[in-house]
Amino acid sequence: MNLKSNKLRDGIIVALVAGAAMATSAQAQDATNLDRIEVTGSRIRSVDTETQQPVLVITRATIEHSGVTSVGQLLQNISANNGFSMNAQVNNGGDGSSGVNLRGLGASRTLVLVNGRRWVTALDSTVDLNTIPVAAVERVEVLKDGASSIYGSDAIGGVVNLITRKDYDGAEARVYVGQMGEGDGQRTSYDFTIGANTDRSNILFSASYSKDKPVMARDRAISRNPTFGLTQRSSVSSSGVIWQTLDAAGNPIWRDQFASDDDFFAALDDVSQSVINNGGDSRNLADYHPYTTAGDGYNYASDNYLLTPSERRSVFVQGAFDITDSVTARAETLYNQRESEQLLAGFPVTEGFYLAGTRGLDKDSYFNPYKGTANARDLDYGRRFVEQPRVYNQDVKTFHFYGGFEGVFNFGDRSFNWDAGYRYSRTDQNDRMRGDLNTLNLNQATGPSFMDTDGVIKCGAPGAVIAGCVPLNPLSSPGSINQEQLDYVMFTAHDQYQNLSKSFTANLAGDLFQLPGGMAGFALGFENRKESGYDDPDALVAAGYTSGNARKATSGSYSLDDAFLEVALPLLSDLPGAQLLELSAATRFSDYSNFGQTTNSKFGFKWKPINDLMVRGNWSEGFRAPSITNLYRGASDSYINFGDPCSSDWSGYSAEVQARCVAGGVSPTYLQQTNAGLGYGGQTIFPFTLGGNANLGPETATNYTLGFVYSPSFVQGFDISLDWYKISIENAISTPTSDFILDQCYVAANGDRSYCSADYFVRDAAGRITNMFLLPRNLAEREVEGYDLSIRYRLPDTRWGSFSFNWDSAYVSTDKSRANKDEAWENAVGQYYQDTPGWRLSSNLTTDWTYGDFGLTWTMRYRSSLSESCVGVTAAHLAAGLCSDPDKLGEGGVRDPRNHIESVVYHDAEARYNLPWNATVAIGAQNLFQKDPPLAGRAFANTYDYSYDTPGGFYYMRYTQRF
Repeated sequence: MNLKSNKLRDGIIVALVAGAAMATSAQAQDATNLDRIEVTGSRIRSVDTETQQPVLVITRATIEHSGVTSVGQLLQNISANNGFSMNAQVNNGGDGSSGVNLRGLGASRTLVLVNGRRWVTALDSTVDLNTIPVAAVERVEVLKDGASSIYGSDAIGGVVNLITRKDYDGAEARVYVGQMGEGDGQRTSYDFTIGANTDRSNILFSASYSKDKPVMARDRAISRNPTFGLTQRSSVSSSGVIWQTLDAAGNPIWRDQFASDDDFFAALDDVSQSVINNGGDSRNLADYHPYTTAGDGYNYASDNYLLTPSERRSVFVQGAFDITDSVTARAETLYNQRESEQLLAGFPVTEGFYLAGTRGLDKDSYFNPYKGTANARDLDYGRRFVEQPRVYNQDVKTFHFYGGFEGVFNFGDRSFNWDAGYRYSRTDQNDRMRGDLNTLNLNQATGPSFMDTDGVIKCGAPGAVIAGCVPLNPLSSPGSINQEQLDYVMFTAHDQYQNLSKSFTANLAGDLFQLPGGMAGFALGFENRKESGYDDPDALVAAGYTSGNARKATSGSYSLDDAFLEVALPLLSDLPGAQLLELSAATRFSDYSNFGQTTNSKFGFKWKPINDLMVRGNWSEGFRAPSITNLYRGASDSYINFGDPCSSDWSGYSAEVQARCVAGGVSPTYLQQTNAGLGYGGQTIFPFTLGGNANLGPETATNYTLGFVYSPSFVQGFDISLDWYKISIENAISTPTSDFILDQCYVAANGDRSYCSADYFVRDAAGRITNMFLLPRNLAEREVEGYDLSIRYRLPDTRWGSFSFNWDSAYVSTDKSRANKDEAWENAVGQYYQDTPGWRLSSNLTTDWTYGDFGLTWTMRYRSSLSESCVGVTAAHLAAGLCSDPDKLGEGGVRDPRNHIESVVYHDAEARYNLPWNATVAIGAQNLFQKDPPLAGRAFANTYDYSYDTPGGFYYMRYTQRF
């Protein structure tokens, strides 16, 4: 669907705004569930419908009225999801998956369950929520508390439990079509679900298909340039550029003139760049002009996706059969396939000795303007291969199976329930990448070449032609490289990934003994689980013979045995001041094959001094086991930005720093060399090494919650809950940054000088850092604290229809972290760092109105303002609105310029009507009024953070037919 006239958008806006005039504004999400018997966070079944832990329940109706087509879209909008979550707006570095980040602690610290059982993860232990079809989900329970004593590893930030539709009887088909207000980003979705129940069995079948089309960055004003309001350009032009190294007098110099690298860099003073004229002859130096950013720089942003495309297919089947009145066999299986894509501008190639590549353009290349002259030499060159963009494709197949038995039995006057089952989950991923260069072929194509007697340019020399080689002119104008040349110097990478999880679980729960407050309950269980996986990169990638980042294979596995015990002790009931007093406790013992044993416990209480008020609190220990990526990641390249404190032009280059640098073999006149040239700070020209660490231990955490739930009997349908939480994490797995390593080695007066060893970084004879080993370690600490407020009110029916309101808010008072125990804490609340919005307040308010067959849902999503550093900005940044307070003073009167990132309120709405033939038609909008995301100068791309909505509203129609 591509309604470029935007009639769909305009019609939906008119209809929704008109409908909204009859209802009160609001936002979407169900509040804490007080009406359920089985609640995520406990294995004990209870007749008490009120929960001891804060749980957000998103019902089937809420899911349908939200207008989303994936679980990822649904959960990324809840208020407890704070900070970065992988989503379809992540183009550079994205992989098409979608995650959830409870409490802002990271997706790997949020446990995802389906029907109370672990879901299949990636190698980094995160879950792609889009593997779970929305059509099969009955409700979502979000436990906003730690639960390692119940579920084991990863349940630090919280638990997401997706409950599927178990007792559905009937059939329904759904068609969904939508697009952005600008006429792009089309989304279509089709699903069919059928269920049947008998006296002894039930079965559910659900099939779904969805397709999301892209939005190009050039089609939005905020993203069509690398930074909004500026004319920033990449220094690697779409035309060929000669990088000429110069001495202090401005004379050209090159490496072959000197006896050693040290001598060359000692003489090096500056670099000039000459660009081929459009259509010019690269062999004629008169056809070059001096490089200017405005005239020759390349706007790579316009070639990128802003919203990436994907296509998903899934089949989900589940069933149960009562073998006897007390024993049931249960099984479920899922197959999901996702095809996704990311798009980046053509590869920016820079080659030559100065640019840390190979020899560059050979002195005997036919295209070298110095060939055959007295100044013949290999040339440093740069050129962006705009003829072929970089295209990344993922084909991900997920298979899940669970089969088991469950039952109930009585022993005396006590009842018990049990279950035992086997789970098998597997993800196979095949990635393709087109746009990187085969450096072996590139070296031959830019090596010696000549024009043969037949008028054809050939690789090699007369009488020594290199068979199969296609010569390439990297100093040519854009568009001049033909397909034959591209096919020779480029390649298509094929990478394979797999993650396999197998587990056996057995649980028993039931009554223990009678207490004054009721029957004591217990649950105990055992789990045996094995995780394994691999990342097998393309052979050229693994060998390092590509223009992209090299990486070695990742492969590993671990196994574990878990046992847990949980008890609930109702001490008092129906007494003045103690309508209910119940204590609970749980402990879980885990034995891992890689790091050993860990035990994590929990204590909690709930107390009802009066029937209308419940006070609740919990203390728990938690842990996160290191993932396969953390443990066994193969060495891979990364070109990071860093500042070398031994660069003599650094503002902090003191006598003490100089002495430590000289002691480490660095010249006192040394200047750091980066992609930007000579001088402190910039992107490394040498690949640094990332990898895994098999000696990692688990992260450990302590969780606290305390709150109340108030349901006044004199106001029917009204509930309010307020919960305080605090989470402290120690031994957090983090990778020391290059700045931290170098600071410990050279800058900090009492630094840890062990960071100066070759285990962390190495320098060459010229003093340049040629490699840095950035491996994960159990060093960091994190602490978050805040409050959750949920208000739910369903009014009595009126002659104007039924109204309900749900208001869910998350307030963060503390979010601090430090790289290790010796570092100072840094508080991120209200701050913006790249990919990390530290919202202080996230709030969602939903109003739902039903009048006969007509219904209207209106949601407002609020995210508070942020502040980011704008140190180093120019007048152009100020003019573009990227530094609102350039003269702000920080602690001690030190200048600390800041940029204010304004708060946002998004409006979502849906109007629906039940048709006489058992069908429902709905029209809706997400970001109805097309609120643009706030500008953020520190954002990685597009001048706004991925966590905000894509610029422009999204408008949709949905038709549901029931049978």
